[in-house]
Amino acid sequence: MLVGAPWLLAHKSMLEVNKPKKISLYGEDYVLWKDRTGKVSALPNTCPHMGAMLSEGWCQEGEDKTSVVVCPFHALEFDGEGCTVLPGSNKKTLPQIKPLELIIQGDFIWSYGGYEPKIPIPNILNEIASQYEFIGHAGDTSVKTDLLSMLLNMHDYNHQNGTHRPLFRIEEVRFEQFIDNGHQSHAFLTNVTSFSSWAEKISNPSLLLLPKVLKAHLENHFPHLVIFHGKTGLGKVAQIHLFVPESETCTRTYVIMYGIINNPALKFLGQSFLNFARVIVEQDTDILHKIYPNTPQKIKLNNEVGMDWVRRNFENWSEIVEPNLSR
Repeated sequence: MLVGAPWLLAHKSMLEVNKPKKISLYGEDYVLWKDRTGKVSALPNTCPHMGAMLSEGWCQEGEDKTSVVVCPFHALEFDGEGCTVLPGSNKKTLPQIKPLELIIQGDFIWSYGGYEPKIPIPNILNEIASQYEFIGHAGDTSVKTDLLSMLLNMHDYNHQNGTHRPLFRIEEVRFEQFIDNGHQSHAFLTNVTSFSSWAEKISNPSLLLLPKVLKAHLENHFPHLVIFHGKTGLGKVAQIHLFVPESETCTRTYVIMYGIINNPALKFLGQSFLNFARVIVEQDTDILHKIYPNTPQKIKLNNEVGMDWVRRNFENWSEIVEPNLSR
Protein backbone atom coordinates (compact mmCIF):
# COMPACT_ATOMS: atom_id res chain seq x y z
CA MET A 1 0.00 0.00 0.00
CA LEU A 2 3.10 2.23 -0.40
CA VAL A 3 3.51 3.43 3.18
CA GLY A 4 5.29 6.74 3.46
CA ALA A 5 3.27 8.36 0.66
CA PRO A 6 0.98 11.30 1.40
CA TRP A 7 -2.71 10.72 0.59
CA LEU A 8 -5.34 13.39 0.02
CA LEU A 9 -8.14 12.18 2.31
CA ALA A 10 -10.61 14.89 1.30
CA HIS A 11 -11.20 18.41 0.08
CA LYS A 12 -12.85 20.49 2.80
CA SER A 13 -15.94 20.92 0.61
CA MET A 14 -16.55 17.17 1.02
CA LEU A 15 -17.14 17.61 4.77
CA GLU A 16 -20.42 19.02 6.03
CA VAL A 17 -20.10 21.15 9.16
CA ASN A 18 -20.49 19.04 12.32
CA LYS A 19 -21.26 15.85 10.41
CA PRO A 20 -18.90 12.89 11.01
CA LYS A 21 -17.49 11.16 7.93
CA LYS A 22 -15.87 7.73 7.89
CA ILE A 23 -12.65 7.34 5.93
CA SER A 24 -10.22 4.41 5.72
CA LEU A 25 -6.47 4.33 5.23
CA TYR A 26 -3.99 1.45 5.39
CA GLY A 27 -6.60 -0.94 6.78
CA GLU A 28 -7.72 1.39 9.59
CA ASP A 29 -11.03 3.28 9.86
CA TYR A 30 -11.18 6.89 11.05
CA VAL A 31 -13.85 9.48 11.74
CA LEU A 32 -13.27 12.87 10.14
CA TRP A 33 -15.24 16.00 11.00
CA LYS A 34 -15.15 19.76 10.44
CA ASP A 35 -16.44 22.29 12.96
CA ARG A 36 -17.93 25.72 12.28
CA THR A 37 -14.53 27.41 12.61
CA GLY A 38 -13.20 25.26 9.75
CA LYS A 39 -11.01 23.08 11.97
CA VAL A 40 -10.77 19.46 10.80
CA SER A 41 -10.15 16.58 13.22
CA ALA A 42 -9.62 12.85 12.74
CA LEU A 43 -9.75 10.02 15.26
CA PRO A 44 -9.76 6.22 15.05
CA ASN A 45 -13.38 5.29 14.37
CA THR A 46 -13.62 2.91 17.35
CA CYS A 47 -14.93 4.22 20.66
CA PRO A 48 -12.47 3.00 23.36
CA HIS A 49 -15.39 2.12 25.66
CA MET A 50 -17.20 -0.68 23.78
CA GLY A 51 -16.12 -0.30 20.18
CA ALA A 52 -19.00 1.67 18.66
CA MET A 53 -18.36 3.45 15.34
CA LEU A 54 -17.90 7.13 16.09
CA SER A 55 -18.78 7.99 12.50
CA GLU A 56 -22.31 6.74 13.24
CA GLY A 57 -22.67 9.30 16.01
CA TRP A 58 -23.00 13.08 15.80
CA CYS A 59 -21.13 16.29 16.65
CA GLN A 60 -21.82 18.49 19.66
CA GLU A 61 -20.97 22.15 19.22
CA GLY A 62 -19.67 24.37 22.01
CA GLU A 63 -20.12 28.09 22.60
CA ASP A 64 -16.80 28.75 20.83
CA LYS A 65 -18.20 26.98 17.71
CA THR A 66 -15.70 24.13 18.01
CA SER A 67 -17.18 20.64 18.22
CA VAL A 68 -16.61 17.15 19.55
CA VAL A 69 -17.70 13.82 18.06
CA VAL A 70 -20.26 11.88 20.12
CA CYS A 71 -20.39 8.09 20.36
CA PRO A 72 -23.83 6.77 19.27
CA PHE A 73 -23.78 4.02 21.95
CA HIS A 74 -23.31 5.84 25.28
CA ALA A 75 -22.98 9.47 24.12
CA LEU A 76 -19.36 9.83 25.22
CA GLU A 77 -17.88 12.98 23.70
CA PHE A 78 -14.37 12.98 22.20
CA ASP A 79 -12.46 16.09 21.23
CA GLY A 80 -9.90 16.27 18.46
CA GLU A 81 -7.17 15.09 20.85
CA GLY A 82 -9.08 11.94 21.78
CA CYS A 83 -10.01 13.12 25.28
CA THR A 84 -13.42 12.67 26.89
CA VAL A 85 -15.28 13.55 30.09
CA LEU A 86 -16.67 10.51 31.90
CA PRO A 87 -20.25 10.67 33.32
CA GLY A 88 -20.28 12.09 36.84
CA SER A 89 -16.95 13.82 36.34
CA ASN A 90 -16.18 17.36 35.29
CA LYS A 91 -12.58 16.49 34.52
CA LYS A 92 -11.27 15.79 31.02
CA THR A 93 -9.39 12.52 30.68
CA LEU A 94 -6.02 11.99 29.07
CA PRO A 95 -6.24 11.06 25.36
CA GLN A 96 -7.97 7.69 25.06
CA ILE A 97 -7.43 7.29 21.31
CA LYS A 98 -4.61 8.67 19.19
CA PRO A 99 -5.63 11.28 16.58
CA LEU A 100 -4.70 10.69 12.97
CA GLU A 101 -2.09 13.27 12.04
CA LEU A 102 -3.41 15.57 9.33
CA ILE A 103 -1.60 18.10 7.18
CA ILE A 104 -3.99 20.86 6.14
CA GLN A 105 -3.01 22.96 3.13
CA GLY A 106 -5.82 25.37 2.34
CA ASP A 107 -8.81 23.15 1.55
CA PHE A 108 -6.69 20.02 1.09
CA ILE A 109 -6.58 17.44 3.89
CA TRP A 110 -3.49 15.22 3.62
CA SER A 111 -2.15 12.43 5.80
CA TYR A 112 0.76 9.97 5.85
CA GLY A 113 -1.37 7.58 7.91
CA GLY A 114 1.00 7.70 10.86
CA TYR A 115 4.04 6.56 8.87
CA GLU A 116 7.35 8.32 8.33
CA PRO A 117 7.14 10.42 5.12
CA LYS A 118 9.13 9.04 2.20
CA ILE A 119 8.14 11.61 -0.41
CA PRO A 120 6.87 15.20 -0.02
CA ILE A 121 3.35 16.43 -0.64
CA PRO A 122 3.26 17.81 -4.21
CA ASN A 123 2.60 21.53 -4.46
CA ILE A 124 0.63 21.28 -7.71
CA LEU A 125 -2.79 21.34 -6.03
CA ASN A 126 -1.94 24.53 -4.15
CA GLU A 127 -0.85 26.08 -7.45
CA ILE A 128 -4.11 25.07 -9.15
CA ALA A 129 -6.21 26.33 -6.24
CA SER A 130 -4.48 29.72 -6.39
CA GLN A 131 -5.11 30.16 -10.13
CA TYR A 132 -8.37 28.31 -10.81
CA GLU A 133 -11.91 28.52 -9.44
CA PHE A 134 -13.18 25.50 -7.53
CA ILE A 135 -16.01 23.72 -9.38
CA GLY A 136 -16.76 20.78 -7.10
CA HIS A 137 -16.15 17.12 -6.33
CA ALA A 138 -17.64 13.92 -7.71
CA GLY A 139 -17.47 10.14 -7.80
CA ASP A 140 -16.30 9.38 -4.25
CA THR A 141 -16.16 5.58 -4.51
CA SER A 142 -14.62 2.64 -2.68
CA VAL A 143 -13.52 0.01 -5.21
CA LYS A 144 -12.78 -3.61 -4.34
CA THR A 145 -9.37 -3.65 -5.97
CA ASP A 146 -5.78 -3.29 -4.85
CA LEU A 147 -3.91 -0.02 -5.31
CA LEU A 148 -1.65 -1.30 -8.09
CA SER A 149 -4.60 -2.44 -10.24
CA MET A 150 -6.26 0.94 -9.76
CA LEU A 151 -3.11 2.82 -10.77
CA LEU A 152 -2.48 0.62 -13.80
CA ASN A 153 -6.02 1.24 -15.00
CA MET A 154 -5.72 5.01 -14.58
CA HIS A 155 -2.44 5.07 -16.56
CA ASP A 156 -3.64 2.79 -19.35
CA TYR A 157 -3.81 5.09 -22.36
CA ASN A 158 -5.35 2.40 -24.58
CA HIS A 159 -8.63 2.05 -22.71
CA GLN A 160 -10.17 5.41 -23.63
CA ASN A 161 -11.92 4.06 -26.72
CA GLY A 162 -13.01 0.92 -24.85
CA THR A 163 -13.94 1.61 -21.24
CA HIS A 164 -14.92 5.24 -21.90
CA ARG A 165 -16.26 4.89 -25.44
CA PRO A 166 -19.94 5.32 -24.40
CA LEU A 167 -19.12 8.61 -22.65
CA PHE A 168 -16.61 10.34 -24.92
CA ARG A 169 -17.46 8.55 -28.17
CA ILE A 170 -13.75 8.19 -28.80
CA GLU A 171 -12.96 6.40 -32.05
CA GLU A 172 -9.16 6.64 -32.01
CA VAL A 173 -6.46 7.35 -29.42
CA ARG A 174 -3.28 8.95 -30.76
CA PHE A 175 -0.45 8.84 -28.26
CA GLU A 176 1.96 11.75 -28.73
CA GLN A 177 4.49 12.09 -25.90
CA PHE A 178 5.46 10.81 -22.46
CA ILE A 179 7.80 12.76 -20.18
CA ASP A 180 9.28 10.79 -17.26
CA ASN A 181 10.44 12.85 -14.28
CA GLY A 182 10.67 10.04 -11.74
CA HIS A 183 7.62 10.17 -9.47
CA GLN A 184 6.10 12.77 -11.79
CA SER A 185 5.26 12.35 -15.46
CA HIS A 186 3.29 13.96 -18.29
CA ALA A 187 1.38 12.20 -21.06
CA PHE A 188 -0.03 13.93 -24.13
CA LEU A 189 -2.81 12.29 -26.15
CA THR A 190 -5.12 13.26 -29.00
CA ASN A 191 -8.50 11.53 -29.00
CA VAL A 192 -10.73 11.59 -32.07
CA THR A 193 -14.44 11.56 -31.18
CA SER A 194 -17.39 10.53 -33.29
CA PHE A 195 -19.78 13.01 -34.90
CA SER A 196 -22.73 14.29 -32.84
CA SER A 197 -25.70 15.91 -34.55
CA TRP A 198 -27.22 19.13 -33.26
CA ALA A 199 -30.33 17.17 -32.30
CA GLU A 200 -28.17 14.94 -30.09
CA LYS A 201 -26.43 17.96 -28.57
CA ILE A 202 -29.73 19.67 -27.82
CA SER A 203 -31.08 16.55 -26.11
CA ASN A 204 -27.76 16.02 -24.27
CA PRO A 205 -26.01 19.40 -23.65
CA SER A 206 -22.98 17.60 -22.21
CA LEU A 207 -21.99 16.73 -25.78
CA LEU A 208 -21.28 20.45 -26.30
CA LEU A 209 -18.20 19.93 -24.14
CA LEU A 210 -16.74 17.38 -26.54
CA PRO A 211 -14.76 18.72 -29.51
CA LYS A 212 -14.14 16.58 -32.58
CA VAL A 213 -10.51 16.26 -31.50
CA LEU A 214 -10.02 16.05 -27.74
CA LYS A 215 -6.47 16.92 -26.74
CA ALA A 216 -5.51 15.57 -23.34
CA HIS A 217 -2.57 16.49 -21.12
CA LEU A 218 -2.31 14.11 -18.16
CA GLU A 219 -0.04 15.23 -15.32
CA ASN A 220 0.77 12.29 -13.04
CA HIS A 221 2.10 12.36 -9.47
CA PHE A 222 2.91 8.90 -8.18
CA PRO A 223 1.15 7.36 -6.40
CA HIS A 224 -1.71 9.62 -5.37
CA LEU A 225 -3.11 11.71 -8.22
CA VAL A 226 -3.64 12.24 -11.94
CA ILE A 227 -4.60 15.65 -13.33
CA PHE A 228 -6.39 15.97 -16.65
CA HIS A 229 -5.67 19.42 -18.08
CA GLY A 230 -8.38 20.30 -20.59
CA LYS A 231 -8.85 23.38 -22.73
CA THR A 232 -11.84 24.59 -24.74
CA GLY A 233 -13.01 27.91 -26.12
CA LEU A 234 -14.92 28.35 -22.86
CA GLY A 235 -11.85 28.09 -20.63
CA LYS A 236 -9.55 25.63 -18.89
CA VAL A 237 -10.37 22.70 -16.63
CA ALA A 238 -8.16 20.81 -14.17
CA GLN A 239 -9.85 17.48 -13.39
CA ILE A 240 -7.96 15.86 -10.51
CA HIS A 241 -8.33 12.11 -9.86
CA LEU A 242 -7.28 11.01 -6.37
CA PHE A 243 -6.46 7.56 -4.98
CA VAL A 244 -6.39 6.37 -1.35
CA PRO A 245 -5.40 2.81 -0.26
CA GLU A 246 -8.15 1.88 2.19
CA SER A 247 -6.76 -1.65 2.62
CA GLU A 248 -4.75 -4.20 0.67
CA THR A 249 -7.85 -5.14 -1.33
CA CYS A 250 -9.84 -1.90 -1.41
CA THR A 251 -8.95 1.46 -2.98
CA ARG A 252 -10.89 4.70 -2.79
CA THR A 253 -11.03 7.14 -5.68
CA TYR A 254 -12.73 10.48 -6.27
CA VAL A 255 -12.43 13.62 -8.38
CA ILE A 256 -12.11 17.31 -7.53
CA MET A 257 -12.36 19.88 -10.29
CA TYR A 258 -11.15 23.43 -10.88
CA GLY A 259 -11.64 25.76 -13.83
CA ILE A 260 -10.53 29.05 -15.35
CA ILE A 261 -13.64 30.59 -16.81
CA ASN A 262 -13.32 32.62 -20.00
CA ASN A 263 -17.02 32.41 -20.78
CA PRO A 264 -20.05 32.46 -18.43
CA ALA A 265 -21.26 29.31 -20.17
CA LEU A 266 -18.44 27.34 -18.53
CA LYS A 267 -19.81 28.16 -15.09
CA PHE A 268 -23.28 27.07 -16.23
CA LEU A 269 -21.82 23.83 -17.56
CA GLY A 270 -19.80 23.15 -14.40
CA GLN A 271 -22.25 20.46 -13.30
CA SER A 272 -21.88 18.79 -16.68
CA PHE A 273 -18.12 18.59 -16.13
CA LEU A 274 -18.74 17.00 -12.74
CA ASN A 275 -21.19 14.53 -14.29
CA PHE A 276 -18.51 13.57 -16.82
CA ALA A 277 -16.09 12.96 -13.95
CA ARG A 278 -18.64 10.90 -12.03
CA VAL A 279 -19.35 8.69 -15.04
CA ILE A 280 -15.61 8.25 -15.68
CA VAL A 281 -15.20 6.91 -12.13
CA GLU A 282 -18.24 4.65 -12.56
CA GLN A 283 -16.90 3.23 -15.84
CA ASP A 284 -13.41 2.64 -14.39
CA THR A 285 -14.97 0.97 -11.35
CA ASP A 286 -17.15 -1.20 -13.54
CA ILE A 287 -14.28 -2.46 -15.72
CA LEU A 288 -12.13 -3.24 -12.65
CA HIS A 289 -14.92 -5.55 -11.50
CA LYS A 290 -14.81 -7.35 -14.87
CA ILE A 291 -11.13 -8.32 -14.85
CA TYR A 292 -9.77 -11.68 -13.72
CA PRO A 293 -6.95 -10.84 -11.29
CA ASN A 294 -3.43 -12.21 -11.73
CA THR A 295 -3.98 -13.07 -15.39
CA PRO A 296 -0.58 -13.27 -17.17
CA GLN A 297 -0.25 -10.51 -19.77
CA LYS A 298 0.62 -12.29 -23.04
CA ILE A 299 -0.06 -9.32 -25.30
CA LYS A 300 1.49 -5.86 -25.01
CA LEU A 301 -0.10 -2.95 -26.83
CA ASN A 302 1.65 0.14 -28.10
CA ASN A 303 1.79 3.09 -25.74
CA GLU A 304 1.73 1.18 -22.44
CA VAL A 305 4.47 3.49 -21.21
CA GLY A 306 2.21 4.92 -18.48
CA MET A 307 1.63 1.44 -17.08
CA ASP A 308 5.37 0.71 -17.27
CA TRP A 309 5.97 3.93 -15.32
CA VAL A 310 3.52 2.78 -12.61
CA ARG A 311 5.09 -0.70 -12.35
CA ARG A 312 8.61 0.71 -12.09
CA ASN A 313 7.71 3.16 -9.34
CA PHE A 314 5.58 0.61 -7.49
CA GLU A 315 8.23 -2.13 -7.53
CA ASN A 316 11.01 0.24 -6.46
CA TRP A 317 9.07 2.32 -3.95
CA SER A 318 10.18 4.86 -2.81
CA GLU A 319 13.38 5.06 -4.84
CA ILE A 320 13.52 6.44 -8.37
CA VAL A 321 15.42 4.17 -10.73
CA GLU A 322 16.28 4.03 -14.40
CA PRO A 323 15.41 3.56 -17.17
CA ASN A 324 14.02 6.90 -18.16
CA LEU A 325 10.78 6.24 -20.02
CA SER A 326 10.47 9.62 -21.77
CA ARG A 327 9.64 9.38 -25.45
